[in-house]
Amino acid sequence: MGGDGELRASGSDDVLSVDGLRCEMAGRMLLDGVDLRVSAGHSVAIVGPSGSGKSTLLGCLLGLVRPSAGVVRIVGRDIVRMHRRALELHRSRHMGVVFQFGELLPELTPVENVALAALLAGGRPEHVYGRARRLLDDLGVPEAVTTAQLSGGERQRAAVARALINEPTVLLADEPTGALDAATRDSVASVLFDVPRRWGCALVVVTHDDVIAQSADVCWELADATLRRRVIGAGR
Repeated sequence: MGGDGELRASGSDDVLSVDGLRCEMAGRMLLDGVDLRVSAGHSVAIVGPSGSGKSTLLGCLLGLVRPSAGVVRIVGRDIVRMHRRALELHRSRHMGVVFQFGELLPELTPVENVALAALLAGGRPEHVYGRARRLLDDLGVPEAVTTAQLSGGERQRAAVARALINEPTVLLADEPTGALDAATRDSVASVLFDVPRRWGCALVVVTHDDVIAQSADVCWELADATLRRRVIGAGR
């Protein structure tokens, strides 16, 4: 597809770069020569109907799906050719993920949920818990005995905080507002798209929702296995 899916502030600022990505499953071509660039401090939305390959693309960006061809560089390193242990370490250092349903442990407190990934990565508890509390406070998540006591929007904001705890260079979000009502959706989207400005990371949001997508700096549509620029609103 050439350079159709590129976002550049300057070439040296691209913390996520994809070149010539191809992925075929069960005889169906889901990604065919996909290119993408995202710079630090910028956001990209990727839209497309169910089954268009959005989840496959996200899996490739995370290193969970191995493409048949192409390069996926995170902070300059090609994760496609990394061995499992090196990939896991690179992912924990440089990537954060927000899932549609948060994937938080309901029996833990919000602070414990946010701190968990950093503790598993070997962070010092006193530093990790302090940062977790600051992130939750910054994102408007109240204290609670268990995460199950939070509203849907509060849980998603807690999920954003958890994704930021290890100070990722690239933040990926998979349908992060898909399970929320309209008012809560808008609140969470506002927090999410403010992340690149506040924390300086690159943000890639996969969504079927045009209202959410128009908050991104640039929107691409995945159709017929390729990315195409899509203008869906004036943006911010």
